[in-house]
Amino acid sequence: MEFLSKHLEWANVEYWFYIFNDLSLVYIILPFFVLELIRYAYLKRLNKDLVLDSLANAFTFVAFYAIEIILGILAVTKVYFWVHENLSLPHLPLNWMTIITCILLADFAYYWDHRTMHRIGLGWATHTVHHSSEHFNMSVAYRFGPLDAVFPILFSLPIVMLGYDPILVLLAEVFVQVFQTLLHTEIIGKLGKPIEYIFNTPSHHRVHHGSNRQYWDKNYAGILIIWDRLLGTFEPEVETVRYGISEPLNSNNPFKVFLHGIGRLYRKMKGLKGFKNKMLALIKPPDWEPS
Repeated sequence: MEFLSKHLEWANVEYWFYIFNDLSLVYIILPFFVLELIRYAYLKRLNKDLVLDSLANAFTFVAFYAIEIILGILAVTKVYFWVHENLSLPHLPLNWMTIITCILLADFAYYWDHRTMHRIGLGWATHTVHHSSEHFNMSVAYRFGPLDAVFPILFSLPIVMLGYDPILVLLAEVFVQVFQTLLHTEIIGKLGKPIEYIFNTPSHHRVHHGSNRQYWDKNYAGILIIWDRLLGTFEPEVETVRYGISEPLNSNNPFKVFLHGIGRLYRKMKGLKGFKNKMLALIKPPDWEPS
């Protein structure tokens, strides 16, 4: 316990998060994507559609990242630190205990953030971008919608209110996202039962991306699949997964990919009668219609 409570220097903590978060793109994600391309070529599945899909994924990431930088300037430097200084419990020290618990809380917050984006109209309007690809590889992990950087703020602020440093909260959130990125692959099959029971795995996340009816709205987890097991949203990979969404996009146009969910929600709201129904479309499940 003394080890867990020993004070850590910020420079060292940021350095190790830099290794695990930022540099993972260089030493894991890109090499693994190249391996996936080789596998696609071997299986004779490396075609124009897959290449254009991957390029569209890269475009959505650049657009998402630009939005995230703007939000970062506004939210992190203003809202997060204001909450930390004015509305939080006593500030927690920087040690292994706070780092581990912050990652666990960020993972739990990710579960609810992810579940919310599936179960309300506005959330699905942005998150449907991520699910619209009919392929499943590392590039799909970078397929983001225009509001995907907004929703996490709502679920991470309570962690800041508990006394965790805002920068630590953000580093923990990115750590969860990087773990998620590594799950976007067909190369890795099911792992050993203890791992599959506790952790989110490629098998569990393939289910999450399935357009098969029994796979809808399942396996929201970031790192730990136990959240889904405890909260009734777990589904094992049994039937072969068909990737994509129930209303296929049928386009690799990067602008259409990035904005199609918002466009569909706008057209739905435009077709509804009454201001109340239009507003309900934002917070009701994506398939909701007025009675």
